[in-house]
Amino acid sequence: MPTGATPFHSSPCFSAQKPPSGVSSSKSQTNLLTTKPKTLLEKHPLYTPTHTKISLQFKEKILCLEIMGIDSGRALSQNPSLHSASLHSIHEIITFLQSKGIHHKDLGRIFGMCPQILTSDIKTDLNPVFNFLSYDLKVPEQNFRKVINKCPRLLISSVRDQLKPALFYLQRLGFKDLYALAYQDPILLVSRVEKTLISKLDYLVSLGFSKDDAVGMVLRCPGLFTYSIENNFKPKFEYFDKEMKGELEDLKEFPQYFAFSLEKRIKPRHMEVVQCGIGVSLPLMLKSTDAEFRELIRQGGGK
Repeated sequence: MPTGATPFHSSPCFSAQKPPSGVSSSKSQTNLLTTKPKTLLEKHPLYTPTHTKISLQFKEKILCLEIMGIDSGRALSQNPSLHSASLHSIHEIITFLQSKGIHHKDLGRIFGMCPQILTSDIKTDLNPVFNFLSYDLKVPEQNFRKVINKCPRLLISSVRDQLKPALFYLQRLGFKDLYALAYQDPILLVSRVEKTLISKLDYLVSLGFSKDDAVGMVLRCPGLFTYSIENNFKPKFEYFDKEMKGELEDLKEFPQYFAFSLEKRIKPRHMEVVQCGIGVSLPLMLKSTDAEFRELIRQGGGK
């Protein structure tokens, strides 16, 4: 076995795998390494005629990823460093995350979303994130799992260059509730301050809102920071302005407007309200369930 390779049977990736009844452990391992990987590797972007003699360690690595529920091809494509990473280093990361309360069943989704974690440095990349959660966000250790599952990207974000600057900026805006930031909106913390947070606020101001009004809107609806300007704000505001003839005050009071689907919710409900010739407030028109909306139309609207 190559230097640094971890024995197949000791891999935590395979700890739950049991050989079929009547089949020896060694024979089962041989079958997994010679039969199972074949279909996986043949579809893999790195599998070419020149890779017909793929190392045993690489096959084990592919199996490790696939058994955890990770698309190995996608993972290796997004993180080429995985190709040269040893099983030992991957297992160390898995062990570290489990020591922080992350369950084995969570790893497939976490690594699938952020395969870069698999080649992170525990000391310089991962441990600082958990320190940030503990000391800056006041997240108790038993709740690390909840926060990481909510936003796995935290684990691939630089504490110094991304997480702390975002937290500082958000707190300056008025985001004082650390609990909400940690458990409800941790995605805001992995946002770039200038490229994402400031640019979204500037766009709202460009629509005619004052800076204070724009800040009030994102405090009321933090999701505004996560919406695309081109694919969300622009088409929805254009419809609101030109078709609905709405007032900025309406959006100031109900910024959640941007959270609803333009084609599936906003347009059809607005058109029906217009056809019925009734007056309905923006929140009532969009927040009502289908049944409530039908009743609203039947009764002739209401504020």
